[in-house]
Amino acid sequence: MRSLFTMKAPASKLILFVGAMLIMATSLFAGPEGLYYFTLNSIDGKPAPLADYKGKVVLLVNVASQCGYTPQYTALESIYEKYKDQGFVILGFPANNFGAQEPGTNEEIKTFCSRKYSVKFPMYSKISVKGDDQSPLYSYLTKQTGPGIEGDIKWNFTKFLVDRNGKVIQRFEPAITPDSKEMTAAIEKQLK
Repeated sequence: MRSLFTMKAPASKLILFVGAMLIMATSLFAGPEGLYYFTLNSIDGKPAPLADYKGKVVLLVNVASQCGYTPQYTALESIYEKYKDQGFVILGFPANNFGAQEPGTNEEIKTFCSRKYSVKFPMYSKISVKGDDQSPLYSYLTKQTGPGIEGDIKWNFTKFLVDRNGKVIQRFEPAITPDSKEMTAAIEKQLK
């Protein structure tokens, strides 16, 4: 059998074939379901598959308890309460990657979020959002979501908006507050 690369196929067909192979290889990393492929532990240590949120508009946020942006928990909880009955959910992912601003245990983080900010949206166990020990979920978010969305996480409270089909459609950097016009308009657009 002759090698595909030694055949005298038109260049355009070869380019299409190679492109298709690259797309397939890339999608294998996250599985056929993209975001829904991932299962991480909840803050209580129980497996919590992202597939549980199929059909919902999701906002993923890397959070920290001792950051200048920590007060965003108030706005996060506020928009969660405002939109949750319309199929919206926020998922918090504590991470200690920036300035050691999330040093606590999962239990300490849960207690802090509950007592100080009355957080009721789902929280996950502490993970790493960058570096050699980066969570596969954050590797996917930062490397496989497309132009304007992918790229290294620069600080705590980076937010990713996901549509009802599990597609990551927008990224908001930490300074953009959850209750800003820009973010609420993006959320409302997806909820329609």
